[in-house]
Amino acid sequence: MDDDVPVVLGALSRAMNAHDPAALAACFATDYRNETPAHPSRGFVGRAQVLANWSQILAAVPDLSAVLVRWGTGAPREPWTVWAEWDWSGTRRDGLAMRMRGVTVFGTGPTTSGGATPEIIEWARFYMEDVDTEDVGVSTAVRRSVGSAP
Repeated sequence: MDDDVPVVLGALSRAMNAHDPAALAACFATDYRNETPAHPSRGFVGRAQVLANWSQILAAVPDLSAVLVRWGTGAPREPWTVWAEWDWSGTRRDGLAMRMRGVTVFGTGPTTSGGATPEIIEWARFYMEDVDTEDVGVSTAVRRSVGSAP
């Protein structure tokens, strides 16, 4: 992994690939806020929900691989805002392939409780989506999205 990766992103990536939900949850503030703009009802608050979500994900996809494709910061205006592009893949326990790609935008801050890393994720906007397995071209996808006639 790139030496310049923000500490909290490195810790998050290592925890995902080590299949360690407790280490993963430790990257988040206890009052962490998650927003999922494309699916507003999926938003939540709290590290406990991060732990519950990732415990379920890692149990269901025991060979999960999380690749940090690229990342950036909001510096110099917002140096504590970090975005990460991910490619997550693996095989579900039921034998089906799992693949998600997308971006997470994190608001980070210094750890005040003496955690394992000097930074912690305070909030996120989550834009991860399942990769389509259906072979649909752009014209069909646009028609489906806006409900227009062929």
